[in-house]
Amino acid sequence: MEYIKVTKDNIESEHICCAISNDRDIQVASKKAWLTERFDEGLVFLKAAERGKCFIEYIPVENAWLPIIAEGYMYIDCLWVSGSFKGHGYSNDLLDQCISDSKSKGKVGLCILTSGKKKPFLADPKYLKHKGFDICDEAAGGIQLAYLPFGADAPKPAFKECAKHPKIDEKGYVLFYTDQCPFNAKYVPIVEQTSRDHGISFKAVHIESKEQAQNAPAPTTTYALFCDGEFLTNEQMNDKRFLKLAGL
Repeated sequence: MEYIKVTKDNIESEHICCAISNDRDIQVASKKAWLTERFDEGLVFLKAAERGKCFIEYIPVENAWLPIIAEGYMYIDCLWVSGSFKGHGYSNDLLDQCISDSKSKGKVGLCILTSGKKKPFLADPKYLKHKGFDICDEAAGGIQLAYLPFGADAPKPAFKECAKHPKIDEKGYVLFYTDQCPFNAKYVPIVEQTSRDHGISFKAVHIESKEQAQNAPAPTTTYALFCDGEFLTNEQMNDKRFLKLAGL
């Protein structure tokens, strides 16, 4: 398999795997804008040359959009291989290239979000264990932080206290989200409209900087839905799924 590194120089001409509609689609536009702003911060987006969902996205922890402490680590935003790409070793290829690149940049290890039982939009815990990752911290709600140290002296990463026990003071449904995931550009407005149509108390908090994300009240800053102060899920909602969640 041939892989392509997406950069500021080629992003306009390359598809970005997780959103493969035409470039005028709001999902594609929002994700490409988010990526473009991150490249100077060390973000790497490596993907299969063939069109489809086969890529890895990672960034130095100091510039990662989540509340963790992991000095010297590289954080994997997403490792996604699906459909016809599964079962060919491409996940291993992408992870191996991330490891090699991270070591060359002087990093002490990798870390990534996962869970005790596989959850949507989080790394597969069985795969991570197979590749040598261990769990170094866990937040309430079953969100775990996995790490792969490159040496015995590498410190263990940890969640910040603000995210260790996800909870907020506001009533109703409150969603914290970023533009890291392209699907938010389409589905967050749909859920907002659905809430208005059905008289549901709903507030969307758009996280627009790494500083906001690094002090967020939940580890899953890409999507963190609360209800009456309690963390519910990191799984993105469409209108039907949200109404079912709300009991309607």
